[in-house]
Amino acid sequence: MKTDIKEVMAIAPARTEKPYKRSPAWYVTSKGEPRGFVRAHGLDELWLHTGTACNLSCPFCLEGSRPGDNRLQLMRFDDAKPYIDEALTLGVQQFSLTGGEPFINKDIVRILDYALRHRPCLVLTNATEPLIRRMHRLQSLLDYAHPLHFRVSLDHFDAAEHDKGRGEGMFALALEGMRRLHEMGFQLSVASQILPDMAAEQAAQRFASVFRAAGLPESLHRIEFPEFYPPETVVSAPQITQSCMLDFQTEASRREFMCAFSRMVVKQSNRCRVYACTLVDDDADYALAETLTESLKIAVSMKHHRCYSCFKFGASCSEMK
Repeated sequence: MKTDIKEVMAIAPARTEKPYKRSPAWYVTSKGEPRGFVRAHGLDELWLHTGTACNLSCPFCLEGSRPGDNRLQLMRFDDAKPYIDEALTLGVQQFSLTGGEPFINKDIVRILDYALRHRPCLVLTNATEPLIRRMHRLQSLLDYAHPLHFRVSLDHFDAAEHDKGRGEGMFALALEGMRRLHEMGFQLSVASQILPDMAAEQAAQRFASVFRAAGLPESLHRIEFPEFYPPETVVSAPQITQSCMLDFQTEASRREFMCAFSRMVVKQSNRCRVYACTLVDDDADYALAETLTESLKIAVSMKHHRCYSCFKFGASCSEMK
């Protein structure tokens, strides 16, 4: 027997007085079962999406980024500042920036300069030409008490495999960008997908060899992600119900989901909106509110196929947990 949507809405967590309209699938699965939800317990991390424009056209990009792309528009300083200020009133502990390639955005250094006055920052980057071109502007960002951390995408420890998706010479250029950041004194980590045909320990050893040869610490922290697929991809994944969240998760583990402690601001159609997390901006249901304060009142439905990766693997874009 299918669950009445109104009944599910009645037990769903608190929402704004004027909530965004969401599809029925936000509340129930295709079989009519109540969806699993995650309630926010605060705002530890604010993500700012700098826009989907990128200097590369990687076919596997989970944001569908490429040169000139404007699915998500470039976020300017005047867009970001009100959210940084609001986040500070909510006790935010870190600001994180993603793209696209954030260093395509001409306001990136100004945004970082303002955010670093208040909290540590993390930037996700491919560490190639856009970042290297602005390298001379980064030195002053070391003057703040709060650190700036760069997470660089390296798809593989083998240059040829990495360059298959990113373009010839991009592996070497990324390592050059990383080396220069390290020499300046910035913190670094590396992101890549899980290599399914290789043991994790062996992959770690191969990456360590690459880092050592590039003049980098071989112990650089690495984050491995499962396959998330490009935006709007139709993926058949198990649907997460209320029972799933109660039977297979604890109160403590539910607090570890990114949507329990973070939000992301994006710019679309010249309007900034708060999304549930970094992985769901291809689904309008996840545009929660206009403000961070209101967005935290809305629990997040686990209906996106990427939610299953968080549920099963504990995947997270954050380095805070």
